[in-house]
Amino acid sequence: MSTENPTPETTTPQTTNPEPTESLQPDAPRTDRPLTGKTAVVAGATRGAGRAIALDLAAAGAFVWCTGRSSADRPSDYGRPETIEGTLDLIREAGGDGEAVVCDHLVDADLAALAGRIQAVSGAIDILVNDIGGEAYVSWGEKLWTADPAAGRRLFDAGLLTHLSTARTLLPLLISRPGGLHIEITDGTSEYNTTHFREAVWLDLTKTAVSRLAFGLSHELADSGATAVALTPGWLRSEMMLEGFDTREDTWMADSLDPAREVPPVDFAISETPHLLGRGIVALAADPDRNRFTGQTLSSFALAETYDLRDVDGTRPDAWGFLAAKETDPHADPRAFR
Repeated sequence: MSTENPTPETTTPQTTNPEPTESLQPDAPRTDRPLTGKTAVVAGATRGAGRAIALDLAAAGAFVWCTGRSSADRPSDYGRPETIEGTLDLIREAGGDGEAVVCDHLVDADLAALAGRIQAVSGAIDILVNDIGGEAYVSWGEKLWTADPAAGRRLFDAGLLTHLSTARTLLPLLISRPGGLHIEITDGTSEYNTTHFREAVWLDLTKTAVSRLAFGLSHELADSGATAVALTPGWLRSEMMLEGFDTREDTWMADSLDPAREVPPVDFAISETPHLLGRGIVALAADPDRNRFTGQTLSSFALAETYDLRDVDGTRPDAWGFLAAKETDPHADPRAFR
């Protein structure tokens, strides 16, 4: 979820330091591994939701192909310390398995090479997750005619065109056996985005189009027995957000409610770890009746309700419900929606 004051995601200073201690860690060890024998691909697994999804899929037994541009030898223009190899290290430290592939999903040759490696090693794909975002390129607070058009195109390319190119290249491996699951990660439920402008035209078009992509693919994949959905988290406590708000995973709630602090804002008390979405994806992938959701855009909260899941702190945050409540009650307490 994009905060109403999203500056921390866009102004975090560039750094070449090692990965921060607030980097996402593996979820709690599972006693069951419902995805054993499955092959997953997480495009954009370097940090944030993508990293958590990769960790949770691996913890559930899947072999996870982690892709992204950021590597120790070739950092992306995000200027962040996290690397795709770092994600794989966390997976293996937790007893999972996978591969890390440096891939620019806008480059056809990179995608073709990725598809070739997956086919040679795994044969097919069971779960494909598109989580490449591009929010760092948003010109917040600017109108279309004043915003940097180059930044807008970078957002559109990263947030939508990578999804199209990745799907076009890898879906043949997903439909090579029945029952595949294709997931598009977006920002905002269909209901919310239908009636709310997402602060900037480039962002609004990109995120709403991702949901429409999942809807379209649900039709094109129907005769292959595959499921296509779009999923949205709530307000993520990602590495970038924690750093931008000068808080930590063990102090974010107290800091949000501290009247002496300007950041994080009090609404950050509704935030969730990326593992809530990751746990929902594992449950969806393990559900033999998941096709009932095909074509829909679901929230992490909706998945948590459906599959009786909780975040790592034992709560079930409903960020989108909280935002709706604030429209009629500006003083709504975010803690009442956890």
